[in-house]
Amino acid sequence: MNGQPREVALALGSNVGDKAAHIGRALAALTATGLVRDLEASALYRTAPWGPVAQDWYVNGCAVGMTMVPPRDLLARVKALEVALGRVETVRWGPRVIDIDILYYVDEAIDTPALTLPHPEMLKRAFVLIPLAELRPERRIGGIAVADAAARCDPHGIERLA
Repeated sequence: MNGQPREVALALGSNVGDKAAHIGRALAALTATGLVRDLEASALYRTAPWGPVAQDWYVNGCAVGMTMVPPRDLLARVKALEVALGRVETVRWGPRVIDIDILYYVDEAIDTPALTLPHPEMLKRAFVLIPLAELRPERRIGGIAVADAAARCDPHGIERLA
């Protein structure tokens, strides 16, 4: 890195306990720890559970901000933050107090076992695209504008919270 802040987008979700409060604490911690500054957050959405495990509904949202932390270090620090906020690993796509995924990091393309950017599933997930489109509708991922990808997704089971 050359010392310049980089734009990063994050997806946040929770489906255990006070879901919206967990996301609020995660957003506050991202800025308080210096991981991300100038953080803009989308509205929060109630979304149907996703994955192979029976579980409660989710609250999801996205945030975009600036970071000085390189992508792999950012991933490690975000995962440590999840644990500090109460996340306990269970089954993949299972219930969680907080989940924070890096969606994109400027225009970097990374494909390692630990980190793939842009997030490989984001263009298929309405619960990511709809809130991200609030913040960066014209942002292009894989040549597709986020707003266009969101418009193509099935919004069934996604409800904006007041």
